[in-house]
Amino acid sequence: MIKKHRAFLKWAGGKYKLVDELTKHLPSGKRLVEPFVGAGSVFLNTDYDEYLLCDINQDLINLYEVVKNQPDKYITAAKAMFVEQMNCKQAYYRVRAEFNDTDDPFLRSVYFLYMNRHGFNGLCRYNRKGGFNVPFGSYKKPYFPEKELWYFSEKSQNATFKCVSYQQAFAMATAGDVIYCDPPYAPLSSTASFTTYAGNGFSLDDQALLARHSRHIAHKQNIPVVISNHDIPLTRELYHGASHATVQVQRNISQKGSSRTKVDEIIALYDHLYQDEEY
Repeated sequence: MIKKHRAFLKWAGGKYKLVDELTKHLPSGKRLVEPFVGAGSVFLNTDYDEYLLCDINQDLINLYEVVKNQPDKYITAAKAMFVEQMNCKQAYYRVRAEFNDTDDPFLRSVYFLYMNRHGFNGLCRYNRKGGFNVPFGSYKKPYFPEKELWYFSEKSQNATFKCVSYQQAFAMATAGDVIYCDPPYAPLSSTASFTTYAGNGFSLDDQALLARHSRHIAHKQNIPVVISNHDIPLTRELYHGASHATVQVQRNISQKGSSRTKVDEIIALYDHLYQDEEY
């Protein structure tokens, strides 16, 4: 059995549980392009020659660049934050305030991992002024992901990181690439809301535009695109013309680990066989 690799970040909607099924639907190619890289579980568990990993969250991309290029320095500095005296509200809110006040890329990368592991549910959320505002999580002993950091740094030597929109990521794709999209998911119900990862929401219009971009690049440039999302009537309609697979994924619906439910997710593939006059 092939060993699966976990991301070093906790991440809402992370693909670790889905990666075995996802990889069955990813076409072969020289380079994998991810416009919504998130925690990078798909990157960590695939074997392409090269990767173009993009996200609109500048802190996330900065962190990945630091881990790629300065793993020794980074791991030493980050590990020093994972001590008992730093696992309290006072320390957490002090670090959060310092994070929001500094522009230093290395310091922000160290604080980002600390807040990711000590903050509530591993959320990544910003206020309208761009300030990180996730509350303290009250965990007994937050895990320091040292071996995951080393693996990420090693594998990322074949990766290029870009802080760009998904449209810009699509524009960078060339022949021989495969695109995998893991956008903020469409809401399961009309009352559900999107999690804002980078200060910008992902609206239903964005969902439709992403589907259109995917159809267009598959048909016009012969670059296959795979998209994950909730399997609901809306996404079935949006991804018309694509081949569809459905998988069940267990999701936590509250902070209590016992409160879990299984939801259907869709894996849509657009490839060169896609034919539609409307793109």
